[in-house]
Amino acid sequence: MKTIPPAQLGLSPEALERAGKLLASAIAAGQLSAASLVVARRGALAFAQGYGHLRPEAGAPPVEPDSVFLLASITKPVTACALMRLVDRGLVSLNDPVAQYLPEFRGGERPQVQVRHLLSHTSGLPDMLPENIALRRAHAPLSEFVRAAVKTPLLYSPGKEFAYQSKGTLLAGEIVERVSGRRLRDFEQEELFAPLGMEKSALGLGPFQIPETVWCGNSMTESADEQRFGANSLYWRDMGHPWGGMHSTGIDLAILLQTFLDGGTHEGRRLFSPAAVRAMTTDQNKGLQAPWGLGWGLAGSRVWNFFGELRSDATYGHVGATGTVAWADPEQQLVCVVLTNQMVAGGSLLRRVANAVSAAVVE
Repeated sequence: MKTIPPAQLGLSPEALERAGKLLASAIAAGQLSAASLVVARRGALAFAQGYGHLRPEAGAPPVEPDSVFLLASITKPVTACALMRLVDRGLVSLNDPVAQYLPEFRGGERPQVQVRHLLSHTSGLPDMLPENIALRRAHAPLSEFVRAAVKTPLLYSPGKEFAYQSKGTLLAGEIVERVSGRRLRDFEQEELFAPLGMEKSALGLGPFQIPETVWCGNSMTESADEQRFGANSLYWRDMGHPWGGMHSTGIDLAILLQTFLDGGTHEGRRLFSPAAVRAMTTDQNKGLQAPWGLGWGLAGSRVWNFFGELRSDATYGHVGATGTVAWADPEQQLVCVVLTNQMVAGGSLLRRVANAVSAAVVE
């Protein structure tokens, strides 16, 4: 993505600096120890800055604009992107029952769960498994999470309610693996990251070592459980879980969001059909009063609004529990990615930075 001065893109440089200072101030106040802010408009990079240090310890390297963060749940729409590549090729249908691809997903109302329900948080599956902690403490492989997810009780009838759930995304990733015959991390590298030039993105650790990435949290002190299976453990960082295990940078995520703003193309190459872009970024939950696309969250969601209050209603994106958010506003042709290592005040900081970025649009 080429870089153009903000003023030439109709953005106030002073307003963007103010947005960045919100992150710098949060670091100075001890709320964060690392952050980055990336803003793009009209297909060009306008602002990219890192704040703080990779690790909350003396002598740690500074955060750069392209430093690698653990994205947490921003991973979910990327998993959806992988599945939609198969939908575009006619290898998967959104209205097919999940059991068509995962035959062991049977019993009760499971035959009524469609592939689309996995991507719009309407499958009835839980967010986390009842045995989540036990599996993590035992360093269970991802296959054990899949084995448990296909058997865990549904919480409601498929398609009848909305409840944010990571296990639907897990099964969406499993469908990609079985249909493509490739590990999800390899599929995403070959089908998404490489074609888009997302050179510092990986599901799992990929080529990175943990010390090269941003530490999650403001302290190097961790409990025994945190050391064994927490956000900074080798086990959790490299599992490659489809609902929260991706590493990336603000610049790489800006490229992905710009691809959606450009109708599914990047530098003349089509990655997604216009139909797939439309389905992923418009409400799939009509009648539930819980707007959501396929993978991407929408600005009107009553449970997941971290895009600020000054964005247009057409805005879509996602947030992550590690203190990350990435969104695109089609009406303003604006992309904003805020990556931090700690959620602050229930997401208030992310919303305030988002508002400052939206307010930077002056023409």
